[in-house]
Amino acid sequence: MLYLVPTPIGNLGDMTFRAVEVLKSVDLILAEDTRTSSVLLKHFDIHTPLRSHHKFNEHQTTDSVVTQLLSGVNIALISDAGTPAISDPGFMLVRAATKAGVEVQCLPGATAFVPALVASGLPNERFYFEGFLPQKKGRQTRLAQLATLDHSFIIYESPFRLTKTLLQLAQVCGNERQASVSREISKLHEQTVRGTLQELAEHFDANPPKGEIVIVVEGKVRS
Repeated sequence: MLYLVPTPIGNLGDMTFRAVEVLKSVDLILAEDTRTSSVLLKHFDIHTPLRSHHKFNEHQTTDSVVTQLLSGVNIALISDAGTPAISDPGFMLVRAATKAGVEVQCLPGATAFVPALVASGLPNERFYFEGFLPQKKGRQTRLAQLATLDHSFIIYESPFRLTKTLLQLAQVCGNERQASVSREISKLHEQTVRGTLQELAEHFDANPPKGEIVIVVEGKVRS
């Protein structure tokens, strides 16, 4: 069995009982960063062997992991925070495992974009998750495409590029398009700021943010 186990994105109290039980019961845990995950495992008194599995080595290690799974080894995959394979490594291993006939289970749990979307106050009956935008090639094209969507869309961004991205969104969507910016979700200094794209760009230009950022932008209103 391959388990995908979400881990807290901030507050360790968000870890589920089932997640702890699975991580204690499997034979091996694959972690995006073993140093980060060691702190989590120590907190919950989990002593399962730990091995790294990240975007820089997954091409080389996926086949051997699948071989272990086929031999009867139970393995859990975790990322630094949140649900594996959502803007984190995991897709490649899940695809290979399912093709090989391995049973895969993903536990429900933390992911940043859901609370950000719900707290935004923007329509959420339909939405589009973009994740991280291209940093250079194709960025403007992708922004222009997102601007045409008629439902809310979600972008992950670093605090260092936030103001620039908000200004670029205002350019393609219009200054008055409604949006929200959430940061440090479930952590001590959690914050959601709502307003137009222009207002948000001005706010965060004057108040440089820290922490993980989720932008939610209202869809284009059709006339």
